Amino acid sequence: MTAQLSKAQAQSLYKQDYYLWLQTSVEQMRQQNLDSLDWEHLIEEIEELGNEQRRKVKSYLKQLLVHLLLYKYWKSERDYCAKGWEIEIDNFRDELEFLLESKTLYNYFLREIENVYIKARRQALKKTGLSSEIFPQQCPFQAEQILNSDYLPDFYENS
Repeated sequence: MTAQLSKAQAQSLYKQDYYLWLQTSVEQMRQQNLDSLDWEHLIEEIEELGNEQRRKVKSYLKQLLVHLLLYKYWKSERDYCAKGWEIEIDNFRDELEFLLESKTLYNYFLREIENVYIKARRQALKKTGLSSEIFPQQCPFQAEQILNSDYLPDFYENS
C-alpha cells in the first residue's frame, strides 16, 4: 500500500493528491510508521483544523447575532420575517451547540462575543438601513441568552 512512501515522496504527494496524502498519513499512523510521516504538512493540517473550528464559531455566532438583532429591532419587517428569523436563530444555535461541546471553543466563544457583535451590527445596519442609533454599540445579549433555545428578544420600542 501507499503507506510505505518515503518522507520526500509523502511531501510530494501532499502537493499532487491531497486526499491520497491524507489516506496515506492515516495509514502510516495506524502502522506506527512515524519515520515516514510528512510531519511538516501534518502539523499544518492539524493547526488548520483548529483554526477552522474557531472560524465556524465566529461565523455561526455572527449570523445568530444578526438574526437576533433583526428580530429585536427591525419593526417594519417583523410581521413578515419573524418566523424565518426564528428558524435561522434556531439553526445557528444548533450549529454553535455542536461546536461548543468543546470547553475550549466555548471559552473562545465567550471571549469573541463583543468582537463578533461589531461585525454583526455592521451587517444588520447594511441590511436594514436603520439608523445606527437603533442598534447598541455593545452586544445587548448575554451569552446565556444567545445560546438559550427558548430565548427570543422582546421587540425594541424606540421611545
